[in-house]
Amino acid sequence: MPTQPEPTDRAEVTKLAIAVEEALAEAMPTRYRDESPLPAYGSAPPAAQDGIPPMSARTTEVTRAVMYCSLATVPPGLVATAILVASEHANPTVIGMICAAPAAIAVPILAIARLIRRAGEAAPAEIHQHYSGPVYQRHTHSSTRGVWAKTTNQQ
Repeated sequence: MPTQPEPTDRAEVTKLAIAVEEALAEAMPTRYRDESPLPAYGSAPPAAQDGIPPMSARTTEVTRAVMYCSLATVPPGLVATAILVASEHANPTVIGMICAAPAAIAVPILAIARLIRRAGEAAPAEIHQHYSGPVYQRHTHSSTRGVWAKTTNQQ
């Protein structure tokens, strides 16, 4: 593989430097910054800002309630820890039972309350229809069977 000869003459070095500068001057720019002022309003969506993301008023209320309730558990926990440390009888089984008791009591109660609340929604609405004149009513019997569901309607 032939190598290029080293420029030995100062004129050749100058000529080479000028050629490199011309080549770089003719290159396309790799970026562009638009300095024109932005419109005061437009159809573009708002940009995300630092901090807490925008939320609905209801979500904000629930978030604050959760934070306040979680902060309310700190003093009783500190008192319980201090009592266990002071008594020097900190049994891991008892501590586990004490910590799990509120959740073990609350979960079934919340599940039952939700079941009762949803029971009213599951019942179909009562419909009263009043007709005047001859009414013809057809009954359609439908059945869906198989792994690949095939529905057949019969009158």
